[in-house]
Amino acid sequence: MAHQTRPVIGINTDFVPASKHASPHVRLHAGYFDAVLAAGGLPILLPPVGKEAEINAFLDRLDGVVLCGGLDLDPKKQGLPSHPAVQPIADRRDDFDRLLIQRILHRRMPLLAIGLGMQQLNVARGGTLFLHLPEDQPRAMPHRDPTGGPHRHLVIIEPNTRLDEIYGGGELRVNSDHHQAVRQVGNQLRVAALAPDGVIEAIEGVDPDWFCVGVQWHPESETASALDMQLFECFVQACVRAAQPLALAA
Repeated sequence: MAHQTRPVIGINTDFVPASKHASPHVRLHAGYFDAVLAAGGLPILLPPVGKEAEINAFLDRLDGVVLCGGLDLDPKKQGLPSHPAVQPIADRRDDFDRLLIQRILHRRMPLLAIGLGMQQLNVARGGTLFLHLPEDQPRAMPHRDPTGGPHRHLVIIEPNTRLDEIYGGGELRVNSDHHQAVRQVGNQLRVAALAPDGVIEAIEGVDPDWFCVGVQWHPESETASALDMQLFECFVQACVRAAQPLALAA
């Protein structure tokens, strides 16, 4: 990569199947690519097309990946019963994302996984999820506004983690909109932040040389704070560092 060139950051997209009212299309909250751009990256949107060869061709051109939020993973694909509160993402996105994450993990590319993306990362590493927090953890605090409005709560950063380095430790107030959560943390991942009720709010890779972070909150949201931008900035800086050996070899 040439000096001062923005690192190229891929962002996956949400797929919406055809309905009576709309043709099939992809969608993405503008906050994702606006935040990547503001943090110094060049955002590129990844439509759910192709299989392993095409995904490898995408990743060959990228310096890092952001996994966006969305609805829910299909519990049946995890060997679990369906649940009336679960709204599975479209199969086309699910199939693409599974392959995408496998290839990202294989390449050890810088990764920032947000919302559903964090849950996908955890499942890809063999972790499990709570299907519906109000039932699975009835004593848990609210993690979303039932009317769909903005909702914020505290998270407690775990010491000696990458998030601890990014935020300086202690407590952080985040926006929250989820009814599922990480139950058992996947292989080579660790807890990076907890809600006061013990619900896991962030995970990260244990390898200090690889930026692999998942957050349950939404730092790309319009209600995000300046602290949220620090996460994107540190991610983009990690993408720059990861690309430097490639540039020197070119």
